[in-house]
Amino acid sequence: MLTVHHLNNSRSQRVLWLLEELGVPYEIVRYQRLPSMQAPKELRAIHPLGKSPVITDSGNTIAESGAIVETYGDGRLIPPPKTPERLRYTYWMHYAEGSAMPLLLQKLLFTLAPRRAPAVLRPMMKMAFAPLLERVTDPQLKQHMAFWEGELSRSAWFAGNAFTAADIQMSFALEAAKSRAGLDGSYPKAISWLERIHARPAYNRALEKGGPYEIGR
Repeated sequence: MLTVHHLNNSRSQRVLWLLEELGVPYEIVRYQRLPSMQAPKELRAIHPLGKSPVITDSGNTIAESGAIVETYGDGRLIPPPKTPERLRYTYWMHYAEGSAMPLLLQKLLFTLAPRRAPAVLRPMMKMAFAPLLERVTDPQLKQHMAFWEGELSRSAWFAGNAFTAADIQMSFALEAAKSRAGLDGSYPKAISWLERIHARPAYNRALEKGGPYEIGR
């Protein structure tokens, strides 16, 4: 049986949700983050990078959400080939990790690093990171959130008017943006999209099995 190596508060929650949407049976092996927020060394025994999500199935080890979607989707939750929806789907599948998440991780790093530094270094780190947040990271994040809002004004879901795996892939980015980057009621289409994914039965089954998770602040 397919095994999801599930790290708490990680993108592996998306994989549980995907498998629930697809009705693919699986079992969960749980891993708990260290106080440093790093994954435990046991996860590196499954994959050399010690990252999540990662699954094992019939002797194969597969990492990265997009690769897992391509392996188990079997044509479901994917628009038909050679359609405008398929082109949008492909774009968002790559955009989520290639464009959105690096900025959101940058926001997290620049925000948390001064708080977690030794007291004597905090003022210096705040002085170093505050201009980067103000001049670089935050303006770019606003640009991306406006982009999401515009795209979700075109259609109910990211790839068109049907829910697809691209919405699962994008979920972590929008949840992170709501948690720490200012995605709020001034982006009504994006907030509505979040409310709709959170209402999906498969999303909630995945939460029950994987446990609640929090996006770092």
